Amino acid sequence: MDSVLHDKLNSAVWAAHSLFQRGKTAGSSANMSFRHNDLIYISASGSCFGTMSEEDFTAISLDGTPVSGKKPSKEWPLHLALYEKSEDIGAVIHTHSTYSVLWTFVPDLSEHDCIPDHTPYLKMKLGTVGLVPYEKPGSDALFAAFRERVHESQGYLLRNHGPVVPGKTVMDAFYCLEELEESARVAWELYRAGLHHL
Repeated sequence: MDSVLHDKLNSAVWAAHSLFQRGKTAGSSANMSFRHNDLIYISASGSCFGTMSEEDFTAISLDGTPVSGKKPSKEWPLHLALYEKSEDIGAVIHTHSTYSVLWTFVPDLSEHDCIPDHTPYLKMKLGTVGLVPYEKPGSDALFAAFRERVHESQGYLLRNHGPVVPGKTVMDAFYCLEELEESARVAWELYRAGLHHL
């Protein structure tokens, strides 16, 4: 294994453990990936962020063909849609984090920019966050709905499901995901208190 791949795997394992330990995901509900050379390394189907190891990543080609390792996460098409969007995207993280999911239940959200910028940091770190209509997780309908909107925003909330966040590196995606979840928490608390109006 080359040293660059080793470093990327180390970052991915650290980010997975951090997200799990702080309750940003649970069970085997999350997945992440990163690009290395001409391959995508993605967390395996059924893997848990809490126990993630380097062996829990499997390689697939840029068309989704498995190359080695375990069966990839069933949501790999979400990741590939982002890698196809831009060569600058080097990693993707998808979780079911609580406040991001809660916020998608708020009515009349903008599909192109659904989280208000109560603080400046979401726009600074990530950009706009698009809202993708609900479709069954892992379904072709979900992947089609995501692809329809992938060029309209920089980050994404899958309605009733959770965030999908790209970045230049795993740590960049991690920081953007953290900011998205915190922004969703602030927005949700203000909404509950009646201090936010859409």
